[in-house]
Amino acid sequence: MTVQDALQRPIRDLRISVTDRCNFRCVYCMPKHVFGPGHEFLPRSELLTYEEIARLARSFAAIGVGKFRLTGGEPLIRRDLVGLIGMLSGIEGVEDISLTTNGSMLTPDKARTLKQAGLRRITVSLDALDNQTFMMLNDVDYPVQKVLDALDNAEAAGLSPVKVNVVVKKGVNDHSIIPLVRYFHGSSHIVRFIEYMDVGHSNGWRLDDVVPAAEIAERINAELPIEPAEPNYRGEVAQRWRFVDGGGEVGIVSSVTQPFCRSCHRARLSARGELYTCLFAARGHDLRRLVRDTELSDDELTDRLSRIWSVRDDRYSEIRSENTLSLPKVEMSYIGG
Repeated sequence: MTVQDALQRPIRDLRISVTDRCNFRCVYCMPKHVFGPGHEFLPRSELLTYEEIARLARSFAAIGVGKFRLTGGEPLIRRDLVGLIGMLSGIEGVEDISLTTNGSMLTPDKARTLKQAGLRRITVSLDALDNQTFMMLNDVDYPVQKVLDALDNAEAAGLSPVKVNVVVKKGVNDHSIIPLVRYFHGSSHIVRFIEYMDVGHSNGWRLDDVVPAAEIAERINAELPIEPAEPNYRGEVAQRWRFVDGGGEVGIVSSVTQPFCRSCHRARLSARGELYTCLFAARGHDLRRLVRDTELSDDELTDRLSRIWSVRDDRYSEIRSENTLSLPKVEMSYIGG
């Protein structure tokens, strides 16, 4: 059964945040002035258990979800994540299980065990290639080389091609676009440049800080010619570009300047068990209460999820304006982006 929302968009992809904790303090996601030493993270009792996540995942698969992405916070902080991956990989209809990480805990052994448990793909965040910029952005003095080592560990484990996510902020790290492109050109890794987005309110987002996707493509093309490539599937987030010389490809995510709401088929499950039907949503649906209801059958749970999705009409990026910027929005660290 495939359920469609009010705009005839099917649900295909569920992002699952397994923790709200992270060991980085990236300025565009978990800035220190908000997530400092006094910040209270969720107690363990409020987190969904792996069994609860797996039960919800089975119901999501029953209404059309074939792809699960594990996020955070930093998902590898959560203990025994391989156990959850094993549970998800055994669900009928699951086509893909992936994970987004900052790479700080992706050792060779961890990468191998994740792969063996059923993880198919991995995305690593790397916002600059020079230490000064990267450490300023992650704000915990974490060096670039350790992230590059994590990429090697993922590739060696068979989690390839690895995607490298770069959030681009004007005047902060846009000078890193070409160095990153040159570094990964000819490798199996795929760099994806992401327009700086107004997710939540902690990052002090301004439209003037956005480097438009068209400009990113122009800069890359001036150094290493690129041409458009067909999407791998309908609703793919990143616009694909391939190098004319055959040196691989890059992706550009243009949620601000070229919204793709009309083809969005993603939902997001927070670590607390709240379902958000849009990255920019103000309110989530409490699924933790449902999944902890011992009298609710699996069929009834599936029906509840179907009804939530069927009335979805989110299209924030299409209607973004000065009037919408101040609306309450969930923070990216709670739903994993």
